[in-house]
Amino acid sequence: MKWTEGRRKGFITSHIRSAFRRWPPKYEVLAAAKVGKKPNPATGRIAEHYKCEGCKKHYPAKDVQVDHIEPVVDPVRGFINWDTFIERLLCGVENLQVLCKGCHLEKTKQERSQRKKK
Repeated sequence: MKWTEGRRKGFITSHIRSAFRRWPPKYEVLAAAKVGKKPNPATGRIAEHYKCEGCKKHYPAKDVQVDHIEPVVDPVRGFINWDTFIERLLCGVENLQVLCKGCHLEKTKQERSQRKKK
């Protein structure tokens, strides 16, 4: 079976993004966003909570995500090249922030909307 260019690009993108799961600056940003242990409203158990940079509320780890302040794929220009993609994905702490899932989803929707307008 021959792969299309889109499938090939998706495969490579997925594997490069998987490296971000273990990227040390990601964990530095998470550590800096810690606000202490509190009862998790969903389970009642004590859990570490993190401050969302969007809404400023506190959430347990499963309800936050590390976001790139400047998107990995530029919403206006789109995909530029692999070097730019990797450089933006594996960035330093200055381009990362902790967002709750709701704030992250909203930011992602806005970026996609910009992308569609181009």
